[in-house]
Amino acid sequence: MTSPDETTAVEAEQTEESKKLSLEVKVESPSSCQRHVTVTVSHEDVDRYFDKAFDEMAPTAAVPGFRPGHAPRKLVEKRFRKEVANQVKGSLLMDSMAQASDEQNFSAISEPDFKFDAVELPEEGPLTFEFDIEVRPEFDLPKWKGLELNKPVKTFEKADIDKHLAKVLDRFSEIAPIDAPAEMDDFLTLNIVSKLDGKEIARTEEISVRLRDTLSFQDANWEEFGKTVLGVKAGDKKSGKATVSEEAANEDLKGKELDLEIEVLEVKRLELPEMNAEFLQKIGSFESEGDLRDFVKADMERQFEYHQQQQLRGAITEQLIKDADWDLPPALLRRQAGRELERAILDLRSYGFDEDAIRGYENTLRQNSLQSTEKALKEHFILERIAEEETIEDAPEDYEREIMQIAAQSKQSPRSVRARLEKQGLMDTLRNQIIERKVIELITGEAKFTEVPAEADAQASVSPIEFAITGQPVEGDIPEAQEEGKEEA
Repeated sequence: MTSPDETTAVEAEQTEESKKLSLEVKVESPSSCQRHVTVTVSHEDVDRYFDKAFDEMAPTAAVPGFRPGHAPRKLVEKRFRKEVANQVKGSLLMDSMAQASDEQNFSAISEPDFKFDAVELPEEGPLTFEFDIEVRPEFDLPKWKGLELNKPVKTFEKADIDKHLAKVLDRFSEIAPIDAPAEMDDFLTLNIVSKLDGKEIARTEEISVRLRDTLSFQDANWEEFGKTVLGVKAGDKKSGKATVSEEAANEDLKGKELDLEIEVLEVKRLELPEMNAEFLQKIGSFESEGDLRDFVKADMERQFEYHQQQQLRGAITEQLIKDADWDLPPALLRRQAGRELERAILDLRSYGFDEDAIRGYENTLRQNSLQSTEKALKEHFILERIAEEETIEDAPEDYEREIMQIAAQSKQSPRSVRARLEKQGLMDTLRNQIIERKVIELITGEAKFTEVPAEADAQASVSPIEFAITGQPVEGDIPEAQEEGKEEA
C-alpha cells in the first residue's frame, strides 16, 4: 500500500513533469508550408531540468571518497554536469518544440529540421535554439457540399469483353519468334539509343517492347512509335524523336528533343491457347467460356470503377483547389513525389491492374512528378481538413479491407501483403488513402451528378518500359508485387 508521503511525492513529481515551460517563440513564414521557429527557454526552466536530472542521479552517484549516494549535492553537480548536459538538452529540446508547436497550432507534415549538436546549453542565462518545420498551409475551407459533377458511365459490349479477354489470355499464351512484318501488339526485342547532336546519351540493349501507338520511357514519350515501327522485321532500323520531360533528373537535358534510333533484333507474336475444358480448369476452375467471360467482365467493371472514381475525384478536387494558390517549396514536392507514386500504385494494385499497366501509370507520373505532386498535396491538405471537421477517421477494419483487396488481386496472402507494406513503410500511405477515399465518398454523397459517356483509357495504347532516354538513373522504383503459387485468371 502506498503511504501518504509516497503519494504526495508522486503527485509532486507528476506536477513538475507537466509544468509548462516559460517560452518565447518567434515564428517566421518563408512560404505557405514553411515555418522558421526561434525558441527561447528561460534560465529557470534550464535549472529545473538540471535539478530533476541530479535528483534522479544523486541516490546512486559514485564519487571517490564517498559511499554511493552519500556525496554532497554540490559535488555531484560539479562532477557530473557534463554527463547529464546531453540528457537535459535532449529533454528540453523535445518538450519545448512540442509545446511551441502546440501553442502555435502547427499542423506539421514533417519532422522538425534542426542540428542537435549545434545547440549548446549556456552556463548562465536562457537557452535559445532554432528549427525549421513544414506545416499544412492555413486556408479557408472551400465549399464542398452540393458540387455539380459529371459522372462517367460505360456499358461493356461484346467487343470490349473480347479485347479484355485477349489481354487476360496474354498471360497464358506462348510467345514465339516470327519471320513476318510486325503487327500491333506484337513483341519486339530492340536495341535503343538516344542521341543529342549526334552524341550518344543513353543506350539499352535487348529490351522487350510491345508494339503500340506510344512508347513510354521514364522521362519521355515517343508519340509516333507505332506508326514508325509497324511492319518492321528482324534486322530493320528505325529512328524517331522524343522530348525530355521538364521534370527529368538530368538538368541539362530538360525539355530538349533527343533523336532515337532502334535496331530490331526479333519480332515475336502471341499464340493464344486453345479454349478447351482443360485450359478453363487450369486458369481458374471455370466450367465454360461463358463463366470466363463473366469473370473478365467483372474484372473490367472493377477497373472501370477505378477510372470512374479517379475522374470523379479529379472533378471534385479541381473545384476544391481552384483557389489554392499556396507556394509549395520544390524540396517538399520532390520529397513527396515518391509518396504520391506509392499511393497511386497501391490504388492500382487494389483494383487488379497488371504490372504492365502499373508501369505505364508510373512512367506518366514520373514525367510530371512535380506538377502531379503539387496537385496531390493540395488535394490532401483540403481533404484532411474536411476529415478533421467531419470527424472522419481510419479504423482497423479499413486496413483489413484494403489489404484483403490487394491480396486478392495480387494472388498473395493478406499476411504477406501486410508484411510487405510495413517493411516498405507504406502503412501511412495506406492510411492517407483510406481517409481521402472516405472524404471523397462523403463529398460525392452530397453532390449532384450528370451522367456522361466515359472517355477511352489513354494508357491502353501505351507501351511502357524501364528506361530513361537521358541516361539518368531513376530513384525510388516501386517493387513489383510478388505472386504466390500458380498463375490464375
